[in-house]
Amino acid sequence: MRDWGGDGRPLLLLHGLAGHVGEWDALAHRLRADGHRVVALDQRGHGASERRPADVSRTAYVDDVLAVLDALGLRAPVLVGQSYGGHAALLTAARHPARLSGAVLVEAGPGGIGPQALADVGDWLRAWPVPFPSREAAVAHLGGGPVGEGWADGLEERDGGLRPRFDPEVMTASLAENAGRSWWEEWAAIRVPVLAVVGQHGFLAREEYDGMARRLPALRGACLPGAGHDLHLERPEVLHRLVAGFLAETPCPGADSRS
Repeated sequence: MRDWGGDGRPLLLLHGLAGHVGEWDALAHRLRADGHRVVALDQRGHGASERRPADVSRTAYVDDVLAVLDALGLRAPVLVGQSYGGHAALLTAARHPARLSGAVLVEAGPGGIGPQALADVGDWLRAWPVPFPSREAAVAHLGGGPVGEGWADGLEERDGGLRPRFDPEVMTASLAENAGRSWWEEWAAIRVPVLAVVGQHGFLAREEYDGMARRLPALRGACLPGAGHDLHLERPEVLHRLVAGFLAETPCPGADSRS
């Protein structure tokens, strides 16, 4: 977990699959400068959290969000999640609306991914040529530019080179529920304000976003031209403007209740 401090409105940031808290640094510093309380969580199986958790269900990830809110006393926070972390934010908003005041989903939605996509994710993670001999090699392999830099920041020096702080098998197990079903019923149950941010070249299909907007008419949405799935790394300044605008328009209750 990373805590940037602050005593203003609380925000909990949730990274995507195979990610880490450091991906949020650029956005977190901006939000902290706005006066917000900003915290990011290394989700189970990732980063500094337990590497091989026994439970990798979607419910377990939601329970982790609630545990952090309780441990830190974060009342009525806004969850900001990218990809798999956005899905955790979605489910938390659907199942525990009284605990939140809003959610920002970055390249995340309720649609299932299908078994082939699950297999492709596993193949990609297992194909990383680890250990990387240098940071430069890692950045190049992981996409170059700010995306490659962000992914490389999640590596650790171990056993003669740079290696990921996750196990590919844990990642695919964590994603398995999303390959077996969609989550439209949960999406329709959301009652807190939601901002959905997508990249022009991201993974969220236009059909899925249109379905989200039909089922949740109050949905706020934005598409970043030229951006991809990791738009929080590519365009943190633009994402900050969108999140800041959403926060300004979204009520902030003084206290939460338990549900």
